[in-house]
Amino acid sequence: MWMRKIEVETPYNFDRVLERMSLDPLNVVDLYNREVKVPLYDESKQPFVVEVKAIGRQFMITGEDENQKYTALNEVSRIFGWNVPLSVIHNHFERTNLAKLFEEHEGTPLVLDFHVYNCLMKCFIHQQLNIKFAYVLTERFVRTFGFEIDGVPFYPSADTVAKLEYEQLTELQFSRRKAEYIIDTARKIAENEINLEQLETMTNEEVLENLIKVRGIGAWTVQNVLLFGLGRPNLFPTSDIGLQNAMKRFFKLENKPAKEEMDALSEKWSPYLSYASLYLWRSIE
Repeated sequence: MWMRKIEVETPYNFDRVLERMSLDPLNVVDLYNREVKVPLYDESKQPFVVEVKAIGRQFMITGEDENQKYTALNEVSRIFGWNVPLSVIHNHFERTNLAKLFEEHEGTPLVLDFHVYNCLMKCFIHQQLNIKFAYVLTERFVRTFGFEIDGVPFYPSADTVAKLEYEQLTELQFSRRKAEYIIDTARKIAENEINLEQLETMTNEEVLENLIKVRGIGAWTVQNVLLFGLGRPNLFPTSDIGLQNAMKRFFKLENKPAKEEMDALSEKWSPYLSYASLYLWRSIE
């Protein structure tokens, strides 16, 4: 077993991170002890689990295999945004019309899905569903076709999903079309027609160009992958209804804002539009 302590620059509120993560039943979160178990893969694609526990401003990361330590530390740092200077972002928004919101939710980082592949599969499942049933359906998918290590669920691999029949998903209350999107995309990933690892090195426009041609992937899905899969800092999905509702509420508008009004209100938020989106979503959660 190995352990490593990491200290993160303030402001960083891990309790808010855990609260948001606990909404997803697939996340193994202990709010009382301020810890979460994270499913990861090493360089040889072997799955393993690490525990991340907050102790004051420090984090204790614990794993089993010393050979997996380097990968684990890099991944948890990426996932939880420990290398992002939130103080710089908060100082930026102090001079904008979102100053009050950033003061209220100070220290909230942009936390990523554990894997880009998970993010993409979750996007397919969540399309056009209310959040409660989306979580139910995602949990069915993972627990039926995925696996567990130390009680921590792992999404079924693309190779596993590629071998499924559409009926195996419709039996879980997936629509036929959604079943086709998920399985057909998994087949493209398994056959390396889609290389998710290469997305990290692409610009936002290149990611859009590569993914948008896949059946079932639209602008909303690409934006979610860029935000919560790749952690891009300057995205503002104006077509998102939740974001429209949050802006209506925060700015006390009579109606949900049109794109032009959203663009005008957000004019000074760049280059951290993703954080504005996150904090606005949090304001109505």
